[in-house]
Amino acid sequence: MSQNSQPKGWPALVGGGLLNVALGTYYAFSAFYPPLEKEFGWVRTQTSYISIINMVFLAIMFNVAGALIDRIGSRAIAVIGGLCFCLGMLFASFSSSLTMIYLSMALVGTGLGFGYLPPITVGFKWFPNHRGLVSGLAVGIFAAGSGIFGPVITHIITNDGWRAAFRDISLLFLAFTMVGAYLLKDPPSTYVVAAPKQKKAHAPTTSSDVTTRQMLSMPTFYPLWLAYCFGTAAGTMVISQLVPFARGAGYSAEIASFAITIGAIGSASGRFFSGWVSDHFGRLRSVRVILVVSLIATPALYIFREQLVLFYPLLFLVYYCYGTQLSVYTALAGDFYGTKYVGQNYGILLLAWGTAGILGPKIGANVFVATGTYQYAFFIAAGLAVAALVLLIFARPPQAHARPVHV
Repeated sequence: MSQNSQPKGWPALVGGGLLNVALGTYYAFSAFYPPLEKEFGWVRTQTSYISIINMVFLAIMFNVAGALIDRIGSRAIAVIGGLCFCLGMLFASFSSSLTMIYLSMALVGTGLGFGYLPPITVGFKWFPNHRGLVSGLAVGIFAAGSGIFGPVITHIITNDGWRAAFRDISLLFLAFTMVGAYLLKDPPSTYVVAAPKQKKAHAPTTSSDVTTRQMLSMPTFYPLWLAYCFGTAAGTMVISQLVPFARGAGYSAEIASFAITIGAIGSASGRFFSGWVSDHFGRLRSVRVILVVSLIATPALYIFREQLVLFYPLLFLVYYCYGTQLSVYTALAGDFYGTKYVGQNYGILLLAWGTAGILGPKIGANVFVATGTYQYAFFIAAGLAVAALVLLIFARPPQAHARPVHV
């Protein structure tokens, strides 16, 4: 089959985009905290478990989906993800207790885990020479969902209540996810990819495909895992507390809602642009630079929270740093451990982000309840970024010792 007559991969990218823009709206779920707390008398540590449950189930179910995707196909995994995500939100609209909310969020998180995988794996198969760009596009659109639909959620909550918001977006996103799943199709066995142009090897890579068991036996994997966890904790902390944090800084509901959009733009920009940058200048180098920015921007966001002219730019930076790591670590898994088992291998690495999904919100909520302010939470998050920088010193691909590596 000639290069010109080959099927094109762009419909799969469109399908992944439709799926991800819906799923990524869960980043705006902090908008539900104030009305839930007002109606039921719940406290911040209780409502913060909405974000924790979503992130933990995303990370766990991503691994389950990775174990199933070769057996039942990417499209089936995407359908399961979309249905669970939408049903979870629909069930949440009927909740009258914390248990019902938590169970609904577990179903939402299951949908997130199943839905997050297919756009990445299918995109890598269609465009194996542009993993950074593909992962950046996939997770960038995921981040954009909250920016697009966060204000919509806030508007519905303000006018019709939180139950209507859960119900209405669940029905809207059922259409998005099912169309997206239909378009997600693996390339045929006859699909041939042109060899990449030779260029300077900035990113350390392995020349072989490493199984998950082999990866877990490598001591260098664990510093990478911990660095991912600590580095993304600042983002998960701010995301989980954004609306109440903005309201506590004295901003109106409208400004707090727009903060979700600013954060989503920052996260999407980091995921997309840094994914492309890392293709050219190296994965580890990109992460190191962004961690330095994060450890400065995170405490600065708290210090200058009451100055709107600085609040939005600093919020953008914190989210940019967070989004960059999700994009670059996705591509890094392929660089370090090969693409054959990338679904399973990145699934294990994604558990680090899932752990950050517990760590960040717990730090934010517990510090706020204990002190009445988020101050120490932001400085703790900066300290975790420093720890991630140190850990990356020990991060190496499996064959780094066998040949020169430019990081």
